[in-house]
Amino acid sequence: MLEELRIQNFAIIDHLDLAFSDGLNVITGETGAGKSIIIDAVEILLGGKADPSFIRGGAEKAWIEGTFALNEQTIAALRPILDREQLFEDDTLETVTVSRELRSNGRSIARLNGTAINLELLSELGDALVDVHGQSAHLSLLKPSSHIDLLDRFADVMRERDALAHRVSEIAAVRREIAHLLADEAALKRRADRLREDIEDIEAAELIPGEDEDLKAERNRMANSEQLARLSTEALVLLYGDERGEEAVGAVDQLRDVCALLAKLAGVDSGLKEDRDLANEAAAQVEELAKSLRRYADAVEYNPARLDAVEERLETINNLKRRYGATIPAVIEYAEKARVELEGIENSEERLAALKEEEDGMLRDIGARAERLTAARRAAADQLGDLVVQELADLRMGKAQFEVGITQTPDPNGAYVGDQRLHFDATGCDHIEFLMSANPGEPLRPLVKVASGGESARIMLALKRVLSAADHTPTLIFDEIDQGIGGRVGTVVGEKLWMLTHDHQVMVVTHLAQLAGYADRHYRVMKSVEEGRTKTQIVPLTHDFQRIEELAAMLGTMNESGYQSAKELMDAAAAYKRQTEP
Repeated sequence: MLEELRIQNFAIIDHLDLAFSDGLNVITGETGAGKSIIIDAVEILLGGKADPSFIRGGAEKAWIEGTFALNEQTIAALRPILDREQLFEDDTLETVTVSRELRSNGRSIARLNGTAINLELLSELGDALVDVHGQSAHLSLLKPSSHIDLLDRFADVMRERDALAHRVSEIAAVRREIAHLLADEAALKRRADRLREDIEDIEAAELIPGEDEDLKAERNRMANSEQLARLSTEALVLLYGDERGEEAVGAVDQLRDVCALLAKLAGVDSGLKEDRDLANEAAAQVEELAKSLRRYADAVEYNPARLDAVEERLETINNLKRRYGATIPAVIEYAEKARVELEGIENSEERLAALKEEEDGMLRDIGARAERLTAARRAAADQLGDLVVQELADLRMGKAQFEVGITQTPDPNGAYVGDQRLHFDATGCDHIEFLMSANPGEPLRPLVKVASGGESARIMLALKRVLSAADHTPTLIFDEIDQGIGGRVGTVVGEKLWMLTHDHQVMVVTHLAQLAGYADRHYRVMKSVEEGRTKTQIVPLTHDFQRIEELAAMLGTMNESGYQSAKELMDAAAAYKRQTEP
């Protein structure tokens, strides 16, 4: 619900901080005091069209901010939107703050919890938070696209509709594959030829993962064989001495002599046994090193033929990597995918026949599911129509007619429903639109074309009353709902608005004392002139005597009898609330 509303430099509002409660919030005041300006501010806050003319004279910008408390249903509605925009980071989110700044150059900036957002997202969030019914066009119930959701919630068929939507997503995937297989046959043939060539090239190479690194190492050794032979020979001379007969003694022989001397020393002094063992171990390791180095030196050779073969193999591998992948495993993976695709192309006729058979079965299943949904919708539509007509009669629109229009569109490629084929989408085969005739003799027409102003607001109230359990928008705002009705009907409107508070926070701007008597929280709007500037103020009426004075003023009798009448209105409303409280 809307907990707080803050407005600066908007129209004739200088600065305004408002705290709203759950239940029925009523705003009253003299004509021209600025009651509807507050509703205008809420509409602009939630994505309505902003105009620089709303900026208070002499100011560079106007600013509106609202804080909304979230219940579980509202969080569920907002989560997909905020997740999509990567704005839902706190699973314990209990409130959101929306703000909008209007600038004199015509630009505006919207923010959610301090993060800038675009107007499209702002409007989407606004639709989930507040419904405004009255003078402007922010009316969810006038949008035919919302009617099917409201009817389906009223009919309690959302689970069945979700199951149908899943089947529709499945057939969409099947149809995409069919379209792919029905693509130009020549293009498919060219693709198949190319895939075969690629597979043959890769298979002919008989690639082994890691062999390119081994080959590079071997190439490096052969390219430097002369240096490797020289260095290894020099090391062997140091280890074994000069085998050409010169007097130099190698490290191996010297270590052997050291071991012999230490053995004699340890025989005399047992304290040198560890040194003797260490020398023996060192001599053994050096001798093993010498043997390993001799094997390496014997293996070093310059083999031009082998070097050419290694270079040729590396070139083959590099060519394949340039064409099919950065590594040998990537090239092998490409070949596997190519085989799968080639098999699909070569078996396309069989696959196409199987897909068409699968599609036909899915179309019959979708048709059967859609037909059951249509039956449930028709039954619910009749009930909904009757209930709305009853509500309109209570609201002094006894001659009004209301129906739910359910139409279907033939489609030669659509779902099988009975002996016909119908267009379908994720909601089924039905187009739903609320239809109404406000006056006798007038034909039923789409709701958006029927009424305006107060009449439209009463229609909205009737629909909201019937659909309140199906409508998850937490805050409902009604402006000019009392236009053209008298005190007796005002009492009925007050009762109906208060009943809506069982499922919603309700805000209403009214001139009728009979309606205002049902307020859970009452606000009076006043206009004053300070330092030559007109400004609007809004004051919460927290005491009974304040409300009685305001109601008496609305009745036009600021005397003892007027005060008594106002008190009686409040007492009657309080009694009604106690009797109907859930």
